Amino acid sequence: MKRAVLVIDVQESFRRRPYWDEADLPAFRQAVQTLLDEAAAAGVPALRIFHHEPAAPADDPFSPRSGLVRTLEGIRYTPVETFHKTVHSALYALSADGTALEHWLRQHGIEEVLVCGIRTEQCCETTTRHASDAGFLVRFVADATLTFPMTSAAGRRYTAADIRDRTTLVLDGRFARIVEAATAMDD
Repeated sequence: MKRAVLVIDVQESFRRRPYWDEADLPAFRQAVQTLLDEAAAAGVPALRIFHHEPAAPADDPFSPRSGLVRTLEGIRYTPVETFHKTVHSALYALSADGTALEHWLRQHGIEEVLVCGIRTEQCCETTTRHASDAGFLVRFVADATLTFPMTSAAGRRYTAADIRDRTTLVLDGRFARIVEAATAMDD
């Protein structure tokens, strides 16, 4: 079965958001790097997906002119292709020649995707659901996703671990197989 790793929004832009929190960053970096190294050793392509806002002013961290729409420092890999998106699902992201990620995956015979990136409950979860509904098998690499604490409208504070736990709960067995980076490539 042909696979690809989707590296979603692992970009410097997030460091400029008010919710940015370094607490889980070292473990996240290690998990993503482990996944990427294992994928490279197995000949599984890694695809880089960046979120950007082309019409945003240059001081917006997601503006292409900000200089921040680039790989998060400390992550090393050579992506097979780079895609840019303006919505939550990475499957809508476009390459430089205008090819949508979903089309690229089908052109290359990819049947299963491994999802990692930032934010766990937003673009990673949305892409997982979309990919599953589009007929791809999905491995959600939980420890290779990063998110940040949030407070609900009712005032309840959710930690990043709470959010990751909730996301894996609703995805597991329905939209994805939940895996950890160290064993994500195992059959």
